[in-house]
Amino acid sequence: MSRSFIFALMLFTAFCAGAAQASDRKKNSDNDVAYKEIKEIEIDPSALDDAQKVCLDVVSSIDEAAVDTTEKKEPPKYWTNGILTQIGFSQTSLTNWAEGGSANISLNALIDANANYAKDNMIWENRLKLSYGFIQSFDKNTPLNQQFDKSDDRIQLDSKWGWQLVDKLYFSALFNFRSQMTPTYEFVTNDDGSVDRNVQSRFMAPGYVSLGVGINYKPFNFLSLNLSPATGNLVVVTEERLRETYGNAVDQPVRAEFGAQFKMDVNYAYKIFKLSSALTLFSNYLQSPENIQVYWDVDASLAITKILTLTLRTNLIWDENIKIADADGNNPKPRVQFKEIVSLGLTWTFGQYVKPE
Repeated sequence: MSRSFIFALMLFTAFCAGAAQASDRKKNSDNDVAYKEIKEIEIDPSALDDAQKVCLDVVSSIDEAAVDTTEKKEPPKYWTNGILTQIGFSQTSLTNWAEGGSANISLNALIDANANYAKDNMIWENRLKLSYGFIQSFDKNTPLNQQFDKSDDRIQLDSKWGWQLVDKLYFSALFNFRSQMTPTYEFVTNDDGSVDRNVQSRFMAPGYVSLGVGINYKPFNFLSLNLSPATGNLVVVTEERLRETYGNAVDQPVRAEFGAQFKMDVNYAYKIFKLSSALTLFSNYLQSPENIQVYWDVDASLAITKILTLTLRTNLIWDENIKIADADGNNPKPRVQFKEIVSLGLTWTFGQYVKPE
């Protein structure tokens, strides 16, 4: 810093002090000392020399900078929204292949979206999962109307509202909806060679709606335990010929259940590995409460690159009300249902997608 600038600053300080003292002497002729906050000093720039003007400009610039650096607080955000999309594709082509087989293409896709709200003691978590997959065969010996077959078709909506009672313990209400998007057909060949196309499932045939109230406990960030001793279920089957398959009477499009439900959710991630598991157990107070209904979904993924992911999805169902025939189409009875999908595909996330913790 130059000597001339230091001298100018000292001169300006002395000028301000002298002006203040002269003003005090004029206003306090009785020699009493009066203390007053000086909020603004008016200075006539024409009465200053060059050095004093420089000092005034420096002080003014410092004051303006202090005003500009005032931080503005952003309003709090209570919503967290995001979406994950996955798509996997495979293709097989055979030319003069002695061992036989058929050319085909397959595709499976997943959309996993969430919208979560949290404020004070209240939480509201919503999750929608849509999955669809198909296999298209090009076997010349297979009729055209039978070359297309679904491998996956699912709609699942989960919504949980909670009010914190104490640390990690919430009073909760849990809603669930499950169905499928498009019809699934079974082709039956008659004795005369004709083929009948029978519906195996379609939207709301079946459809499941569940609502329960109870307690939710989260001992860890990745684990949630929910017990709903008062849970109502609706089993909807709009297709008349399928009603007995899912436990409804022929003239009963909607069957009501009331019982207790326990649900365990695990959402865990370690580096490139992620695991999501949802186990639901339900006991119907109104009919055979000892027969526990089991629904268990598992999603495991391994991130190979930022967008390339190896995924394993499994679904297990045990329900005494669902009657399934054997491979020959006979002896319908309750059986364990299991589905497994392994895919290598592309994954994208948008927004504030909530990943497993």
